[in-house]
Amino acid sequence: MRAVVQRVSEASVTVDGQVTGAIGRGFLVLVCAMAGDTGKQAETLARKIAGLRIFKDDANKMNLPLAAVDGAVLAVSQFTLAADGMESGNRPGFSKAAPPADGKRLYEHFCIALGGQNIRVERGIFGADMKVALVNDGPVTIWFDTEA
Repeated sequence: MRAVVQRVSEASVTVDGQVTGAIGRGFLVLVCAMAGDTGKQAETLARKIAGLRIFKDDANKMNLPLAAVDGAVLAVSQFTLAADGMESGNRPGFSKAAPPADGKRLYEHFCIALGGQNIRVERGIFGADMKVALVNDGPVTIWFDTEA
């Protein structure tokens, strides 16, 4: 699985004019299931993100995890993280993304696993045309790939 984690002071996702998820301080996580990914990879990714220490401590060093700052996660499915084929042209391909049914199942599994880490998880809607708003704090952006 792939994910881009952005440390935010606030973030929200809107579908058809309705806010489906919103958080204050925490992480906006754009997440993509790749072909062949498993529930174990979703759980590993959730554990890694829950333990990610990128909030500042009293010494002003990035040393605190999400739980230490009472943060939340806004998880948004993002199949375009599977883009490939850009070496030979300008139009990306997405053949490395999991098929939609698998992608949805693994996105849901990731969200549940993250919630199991005592993290409040808000969500977008899988497969929907979403409008994502965020205030990136730092900015701090971290990339994860369970295959890397």
